[in-house]
Amino acid sequence: MRQTDRYPLVIRTVLPSIVLLLAAAGAAAGPVLDRIKSKGTLVIAHRESSVPFSYLDADKKPVGYAVDLCLKLADAIKKKLGVTALKTEYLMVTPQNRIAAIAEGKADLECGSTTNNAERRKQVAFTVPHYITGARYMVRADSPITVLAQFEGKKLVSTKGTTPLKAIDQANRDQLLRINILEAPDHGKAVQMVESGEADGFAMDDVLLYGLIAGRPDPSKLKVIGKFLTIEPLAIMLSKDDPDLKRVVDDEMKRLISSREANKIYERWFAQPIPPKNTALNLPMNYLLKDFWKYPTDQVPN
Repeated sequence: MRQTDRYPLVIRTVLPSIVLLLAAAGAAAGPVLDRIKSKGTLVIAHRESSVPFSYLDADKKPVGYAVDLCLKLADAIKKKLGVTALKTEYLMVTPQNRIAAIAEGKADLECGSTTNNAERRKQVAFTVPHYITGARYMVRADSPITVLAQFEGKKLVSTKGTTPLKAIDQANRDQLLRINILEAPDHGKAVQMVESGEADGFAMDDVLLYGLIAGRPDPSKLKVIGKFLTIEPLAIMLSKDDPDLKRVVDDEMKRLISSREANKIYERWFAQPIPPKNTALNLPMNYLLKDFWKYPTDQVPN
């Protein structure tokens, strides 16, 4: 009897196919990495006015702290794929469609000012936070308001689809403040509403408020007030369906932090003059981010 005759016919027939399938699976990249390689293009989602994280400069080119970090991640992805060239394309997103852009594969990385929280992790994944901030309030310079409770009976705007909007809505109900909460389609519109008197204040991550004020024609007409309403770990967003891609991105973020390259990128956007007006935000790295970066991880408390 031949050696192969010791095994049933079905095993002799099916086994080679199983081996081939396993080999193919082991050789294939994850779905997003495979898509990037086959297209030769990495799509970066960016924002229009999330200064200094992700916004358009005077030439309508995407720039910012998060964009620069994403370009570093693109180099790591290129190296992982073993390709000689990888084209970068940009897709502008809003707070309303940014999560869908990643979940539906329209973009590969979302490079902006998006908070990593449990609700969003049901749809997408996040890498190591690049900033930790909290929601405060922008008001006109002549406003007497200094705390949230003083918005009682007044109009407070926030950007649709953001965590600060949910936070002020919750605080309004819990504290029975009777604040008239308004929704703006984007950060730029919310600032205009405050400047024009259409709203008495704008609730948003304080670092974004400082950036938005710096970009106004007359920054002295606006100010940031109040204590932190929330703590927001901001992180680059990616697909939750490709652990290989997440591993590459997480490893590169940790390398950038441990090598202090990330600190240099931070200094470029928070301490030095930035477009479009070439003014500096002069925002030193806060203690929350300094402490978090001592042991960088994608795990956040919320």
